[in-house]
Amino acid sequence: METRVSLWLPLLLCSVLCLGTRVALGNPDYKDALAKSLMFFQGQRSGRLPTNQLLSWRSTSGLSDGALAHVDLTGGYYDAGDNVKFNFPMAYTTTVLSWSTLEYGKRMGAQLPNARAAIRWATDYLLKCATATPGKLYVGVGDPNVDHKCWERPEDMDTVRSVYSVSPSNPGSDVAGETAAALAAASLVFRVADPKYSKLLLKTAKQVMRFAIQYRGSYSDSLGGAVCPFYCSYSGYKDELLWGAAWLYRATNDVYYANFLKSLGANDATDIFSWDNKLAGARVLLSRMALLNKDGSYDQFRQQAEDFMCRILPNSPSSSTQYTPGGLMFKLSESNLQYVTSITFLLTTYSKYMSSAKHTFNCGNMVITPGTLKYLAKKQVDYILGVNPLKMSYMVGYGTTFPRRIHHRGSSLPSLLSHPQAIGCQGGFQPFYYTSSPNPNILTGAIVGGPDQNDAFSDERTDYSHSEPATYINAAIVGPLAYLAATYSA
Repeated sequence: METRVSLWLPLLLCSVLCLGTRVALGNPDYKDALAKSLMFFQGQRSGRLPTNQLLSWRSTSGLSDGALAHVDLTGGYYDAGDNVKFNFPMAYTTTVLSWSTLEYGKRMGAQLPNARAAIRWATDYLLKCATATPGKLYVGVGDPNVDHKCWERPEDMDTVRSVYSVSPSNPGSDVAGETAAALAAASLVFRVADPKYSKLLLKTAKQVMRFAIQYRGSYSDSLGGAVCPFYCSYSGYKDELLWGAAWLYRATNDVYYANFLKSLGANDATDIFSWDNKLAGARVLLSRMALLNKDGSYDQFRQQAEDFMCRILPNSPSSSTQYTPGGLMFKLSESNLQYVTSITFLLTTYSKYMSSAKHTFNCGNMVITPGTLKYLAKKQVDYILGVNPLKMSYMVGYGTTFPRRIHHRGSSLPSLLSHPQAIGCQGGFQPFYYTSSPNPNILTGAIVGGPDQNDAFSDERTDYSHSEPATYINAAIVGPLAYLAATYSA
């Protein structure tokens, strides 16, 4: 992504009427949307592409990644519409994809192998980053300031592939904590499917978490302009230490992690969940212990998770979340759908825990049931899939009306198959970036930044705040789509 910056409305009569119409028309095809949401990750792949690659307009790229540091850092994902590998959001993407697969894998049907493949493409790379050089964690490849001056295919990259790392003298507890979370969560996904790989992931997760805890500091301070303002750790690193410890505790049951996360004092209230701020996610994950295991020592996290939900629900007395006239959660003007999908994942997952525990809670005088959270989650997913004032799907390739001019280099430039000649750094701007023509390649399943606070969307390639897709937008919708696909027939 190009730059990142980390109404209260009652449910109106119109919403009820719209819902009635929707029921009459049937639900969106969640099964199709789930398949496409996972296919998107193929379009973001860096490295040597496999023979079963379905998005055939993409080709192998970035085969020299890591060479400047004399290590192999090939693979992984480009974060959004650019050609940079930022490990902070990539690791978050991996954690959320893994959590989605743990919670909803049984509902994914034929898509479960594709979810595992999407996770493994990231973890294979993150393992290299964590083990290539003792005492170092590699956290990114590609100079974002140089890359963002170019408009070229990943297959043609001729920009410097700078390598960035954190170490005891240049700490990065945030990126290390998130990497540990990703490896630990993925170890649970592969525990039965590939026990040997699972053990390697967990062993590496423990080593990275040890580094995150021992050498405290923010990677933004260590790396400066290489990660800021793109993926600055605005919320600090305490949330990643909580998040990493929560995942390692779930993967190991080691009391060390339980004691550590309870001693952290990460008690700030929050009404957001994102690649930057993990507090709400960690609290929902830890509330599992209170709700499913009946462990009262985790009640603090359950209460914090419920405080978060009360800040999200539109008719809660403590709501701090705006909604558009069409009913979409609106958090920030840049890439708002990243917050919608992440928060929606927490809504469905917490409601799942509540259902299992036969639990309800209160926001003021309002009684919140699992159904309350599921209703809001479904409304957000339906909006993204086209149940909105513009009747536009914000998932590329889903439905008949969807964004055609997304801010994405590979999608907007002709493929190697159709245009074998190289397109240089500046070569893509005039004929392809600034044209009003639709992108030649469909990035199937990509969810863009989304509409503004008034439900308007211009579908302009130059408007990256609204038209750029990102791995972490998609990762968070996989779980809700799997839940809805199993609950409702198309």
